[in-house]
Amino acid sequence: MRIGVVGAGGVGGYLGARLAQAGHEVVFIARGDHLRAIQAHGLQVHSPAGTFTVQPARATDDPRAAGPVEIALVAVKAWQTPQVAETMRPLVGDTTTVAPLLNGVEAPTQLATVLGAERVVGGLCHVICYIEAPGVIRHVGGVPDVAFGEMDGSHTPRIEQLIAVFERASIRAIISDDIQAALWQKLLFVEGVGAVGAISRAPLGVIRSVPEARQLVEMVMRETCVVANARGATLGERDVADALRLLDNMPTDGTASMQRDIRDSRPSELDAQTGAVMRLGHAVGVATPLHDMLYAALLPQELRARGKLQFAS
Repeated sequence: MRIGVVGAGGVGGYLGARLAQAGHEVVFIARGDHLRAIQAHGLQVHSPAGTFTVQPARATDDPRAAGPVEIALVAVKAWQTPQVAETMRPLVGDTTTVAPLLNGVEAPTQLATVLGAERVVGGLCHVICYIEAPGVIRHVGGVPDVAFGEMDGSHTPRIEQLIAVFERASIRAIISDDIQAALWQKLLFVEGVGAVGAISRAPLGVIRSVPEARQLVEMVMRETCVVANARGATLGERDVADALRLLDNMPTDGTASMQRDIRDSRPSELDAQTGAVMRLGHAVGVATPLHDMLYAALLPQELRARGKLQFAS
C-alpha cells in the first residue's frame, strides 16, 4: 500500500514508521531540520514496544515530488489543516482516501472543502509521541490505537482497507459507526484538561487532586457535551465519566499538548479546541460561558506566540 503521511511529527512520524516497518511504501511530508535528518539518517523510533529505524525513509517537503498515494494520513496541528489541505492536492488521486488523525472536530469538513467530500473519512488516534530530536520520535507509553469511519456512518470497503493496513502494522484499529461522536468524545477530554491545564499551569496530577480544579474540568466537559448534542453528536454522562476516569489514570506529571504549546510560547490548538467548542456552540445558539472565559484568558498568550502581540511574561 502506498501511503503519504502529511506531518511527520510525533503522531505522524510514529504511525508512519510503524506502517513502513510493516512493509508499506510510506512517504513522509516533513520540513526543516526534521526533514533533513530523516533524509540523511532515516526515521528513528524509540518506544516501550521496541526501538527501530526506518532507513532509507522517503521524505520530502514537496507533495508534488511524492505524487498520488492510496492513503493520505493527515497528522498536522489542527490549526494548520486548511493550509495543508491546499498543499496536499498532488497526493490525492481519483482513488485516494484522506484520513485526518488530529485533535478537534473540524478537520474532516476542512479537508473535504478543498479535496472533495468523497475523498475524506473521519479518523482519530490515541498515542503519546513527540519529536525528541530531528529525525527521532519518542513514544512515551500506552498502547496506540486508531479509529476510522465514514462521516455518514456507512460501512465501506475503504474503511475496512484502512483497518487492515493498521492491523498489519500491529496497531489496534477499529471501525467507528459514529465517527462524529467519537471525535467529540476525544475533544471532550483533550480540550477539557488542556484548557484548564493551560490556565492553571498545573500537571494532571494536581488538576485532578485539587477539588476546585477537577470540578472546573468536569464543568467544561459538560458544556462541551451540550454543544456536541446540539451539533448532532450524542454525548452524555457516561462520556464525561469516561473522560474523568481517563484523567485519573494519566501520569501524575502529564500535561496536554495544548497546555505545553501555550506554556512554551508556541502556536497552539486553542482556536481548534476551546475556540471550536465556543464557535460551534454559538453558531447553533448554545451559550458557552466557560469556554468563552477560558478562550479570552488564554488568547493573549496565543497572540504573542503567533507574533501578533508583544508583552513581557
